[in-house]
Amino acid sequence: MAQFKTTEVQPFGVILAGGLARRMGGGDKALQEIAGETALARLARRLAPQCAGLALNANGDAARFAAFGLPVVADDVPDFAGPLAGVLAGLEFFAREAGEAALAVTVPGDTPFAPQDLVARLTQAQAEAGAEIAVAVSGGRVHHAVALWPVSLRGALRRALVDEDVRAVSGFIARHSSVAVDWPVEPYDPFFNVNRPEDVKTAEEIAKFA
Repeated sequence: MAQFKTTEVQPFGVILAGGLARRMGGGDKALQEIAGETALARLARRLAPQCAGLALNANGDAARFAAFGLPVVADDVPDFAGPLAGVLAGLEFFAREAGEAALAVTVPGDTPFAPQDLVARLTQAQAEAGAEIAVAVSGGRVHHAVALWPVSLRGALRRALVDEDVRAVSGFIARHSSVAVDWPVEPYDPFFNVNRPEDVKTAEEIAKFA
């Protein structure tokens, strides 16, 4: 297993790919090919230089992601509890590997064009606002699963998920101090996500200049 050390310079990164991909018709949205490269490969290439280390949250047979060389962390909350379960899995992984003082950025695996200043801007905004969580925004839309989290929130998150059945990422974030960080949507929305088959064509157009 990869070894990680707590760093005050760079947060860690968690790619969320544990969903059921119902709108895509099942399968792994992160493995959808976009102009000859999977969404996951594109995202990992953008995110890795910004982070002290990456982990992939995914359920089922981890072998299908072996080519990416990332530690694969499954949900331990049953019944596909949604992206919050993936956030929890990532926070708990980095708590074990890097310690409670770590920070982690989460990005859905179907978001292949995440900005190259994502981690820097989220980290700066969180520090300047004195907030617990920093969340990405674009085009007036809050992307709650694209966020910077303190690993130390993992206990509160587990209680919310397991004891209170909180499922919405927005609902959990609303319980804590947060700051929103806005990105422009021109020439493209950096948080465009490939949710449906028809989104692949749009993503391939973006990939020509992203």
